[in-house]
Amino acid sequence: MSSPSKRRDMDVMKLMMSDYTVETINDGITEFNVEFHGPKESLYEGGVWKVRVELPDAYPYKSPSIGFLNKIFHPNVDELSGSLCLDVINQTWSPMFDLLNVFEVFLPQLLLYPNPSDPLNGDAASLMLKDPKRYEQKVKEYCERYAKKENVTDAPEEEEDSSEDNSSNGYNSTSSDDEVAGHADP
Repeated sequence: MSSPSKRRDMDVMKLMMSDYTVETINDGITEFNVEFHGPKESLYEGGVWKVRVELPDAYPYKSPSIGFLNKIFHPNVDELSGSLCLDVINQTWSPMFDLLNVFEVFLPQLLLYPNPSDPLNGDAASLMLKDPKRYEQKVKEYCERYAKKENVTDAPEEEEDSSEDNSSNGYNSTSSDDEVAGHADP
């Protein structure tokens, strides 16, 4: 077994042995979903999201693809695809990082400190800058509507229902407010 695959196996096992619920896809360890809880003392506290993780063959030298499956209202997360704009994942990834860093540091930091000057969701960024109280209200509405434990548990059936709506890259893109958002772009 080569070093990258040993490292990938070790990182996935560390994540599985932590407090996170990890659900493998197709009985492999290169694609899986992780149950992620909004950080304490944030607008997202109490929310539960299913986060899709895809590990490239070159992991840990190449960053994982990360995306929210259920909807989240955030300036740096695309509402339809669930993909996120996070420099540490998209541009400055290092093999020093592991999957626990993603879920214990990077995603909580993203939710605690949104960056409206580099948005993937222009509506969220604009609302955050122009009307912070309405922005907070909308974040909480999305948490209440889409980020409950039952949304995470029910997400696979909803994904299957939206399979007609797949885009050319194989990720689900949905437009209905009642459906689950798709996967992150690789």
